[in-house]
Amino acid sequence: MPPHCDSMDGPVVNAARGALETEDVNLILPYVQESSAAELMAAFKKVMEARSSGPEARSVADLYFYETAVRLHRAGEGAPYTGVKPAGLDVGPVIPVAEKAIETDSPEALIRLLADTLQDEVQHRFERVRNLRDHSPSDIAKARRYVEATLGFLVYSHRLYQAIKAAPHEGDSKHHHD
Repeated sequence: MPPHCDSMDGPVVNAARGALETEDVNLILPYVQESSAAELMAAFKKVMEARSSGPEARSVADLYFYETAVRLHRAGEGAPYTGVKPAGLDVGPVIPVAEKAIETDSPEALIRLLADTLQDEVQHRFERVRNLRDHSPSDIAKARRYVEATLGFLVYSHRLYQAIKAAPHEGDSKHHHD
């Protein structure tokens, strides 16, 4: 997945911000593994105390809490923590449409985007195989390009199928992003 969960406008920081604003740690706890909950709750307690020391302390404390939440979230994914990224990063075409699907309770636009992208990619790769198919047995260079395109098409198809049939979150949050 493109950088998102570790950005200032991503879901983890938004949940952490909501937890601080409402003084309810439960809003951020679902974003970390149970084994990290105590560390996050301890950070939350410290931050809530520090926030009352003035605007500068509040700003520093909030950033500390966002960084802690993202670090613990990433650890739960088995991914390295590389800091909190700025807001506004390009997350590609799918994430905004997937987020909108959740907001509107309708996956139709996401299904269309994915289906259209899949159709275009499969068609393009298939045409490459088709265009390389007719070659003289003595044209080894073209035969190699055909074999490469054919095997690439088969592997691409297989990996797509695996991604489509993956269990929830398999290959998502454990192996993907940021």
